[in-house]
Amino acid sequence: MTTADDVSTAWIRRYHPAAGAGKRLVCFPHAGGSASFFRPTSARFSPDADVVAVQYPGRQDRLREPCITDIATLADRIVDELITLSEKPTVFFGHSMGSVIGFEVACRLERKGVNAPHTLIASGRRGPSTLRDESVHRRDDDGIIAELKLLNGTDAGLLGDEEILRMALPALRGDYRAIETYRGDPERGMSGSITVLTGDADPRTTVEEAEAWSRHTSGRFRMRVFPGGHFFLTRHQRAVNEEIALELGA
Repeated sequence: MTTADDVSTAWIRRYHPAAGAGKRLVCFPHAGGSASFFRPTSARFSPDADVVAVQYPGRQDRLREPCITDIATLADRIVDELITLSEKPTVFFGHSMGSVIGFEVACRLERKGVNAPHTLIASGRRGPSTLRDESVHRRDDDGIIAELKLLNGTDAGLLGDEEILRMALPALRGDYRAIETYRGDPERGMSGSITVLTGDADPRTTVEEAEAWSRHTSGRFRMRVFPGGHFFLTRHQRAVNEEIALELGA
């Protein structure tokens, strides 16, 4: 079954449908994030591009669904959705955990020979086979909140709203479990190009670890380092959009 280019589903969100666009941008959120994080990105690139934001289970309108706590399973489910889309030149953009999910989805689509991206933009994440011993998902609620403050990924208003935060914690814990138990195959790579964006003060990714993405493509590799921490892209949205535009035009 084919999903029309102006339709949203449980997994696929189109905030500014552009059925006539000749290219596509698929966006993958960070741990605890949701498709709506990319609403400004959609506004920027529609209608020239069909902007698709992936919505994982366990958040927002999918709050009652259990989180998927395994990257491979999550990637398989997303592939099932994306293969129903029409063929268009495609760029993937993922931030943090979303970079890894985008990579795993891209590799699967390449093997299937359908809807694979010509470029993955991996933002705010070390190379897939670069390991750190992390266990945020095993912390109590206060420990997860401490991690959020370290990464500066949640504004003070959310951290101060106990009810909203309590609703977000299960998704955060599930996503952290998925990404922290993920073990990337050092031999796995994609033929599409990889562009890496990273912050020079990211406490979870060094510049050297970000450069390790180069080992996972047989195509072009490019990296740009920004001033800032894990969520550097919120401070440098215009420059990040320029990088996306460059790849969409490739």
